[in-house]
Amino acid sequence: MFVNDAEISRMAEALGQAPDEFAHSYVRRVGWRRSLKELPGGDCILWGGHQRGCLVYPVRPLQCRTFPFWRQHLKSRAAWERLGERCPGVNKGQLYSAAEIKQYLMMKSP
Repeated sequence: MFVNDAEISRMAEALGQAPDEFAHSYVRRVGWRRSLKELPGGDCILWGGHQRGCLVYPVRPLQCRTFPFWRQHLKSRAAWERLGERCPGVNKGQLYSAAEIKQYLMMKSP
């Protein structure tokens, strides 16, 4: 998950850390961008498992807040179904219409 300075600061505060300390522990460089580190298997380093969930959920980055409604997942029914095979949360919970998803994404954008 790509992150910016404001997101790093919010997550650091949520964990009681200075932004530099948080970045050292949880962030890596990917080209010119910064991303949250991943655990072996691809889980986010801030994912505390199904019982604990995301350690910074209330202040998670925009990219996390808009998942699974990313363009690549919404381009076709097949793309959505492939995601559902990998992500146990997809197709669970509230059903959203296309209009509701579009509105949601517009509200979450910076």
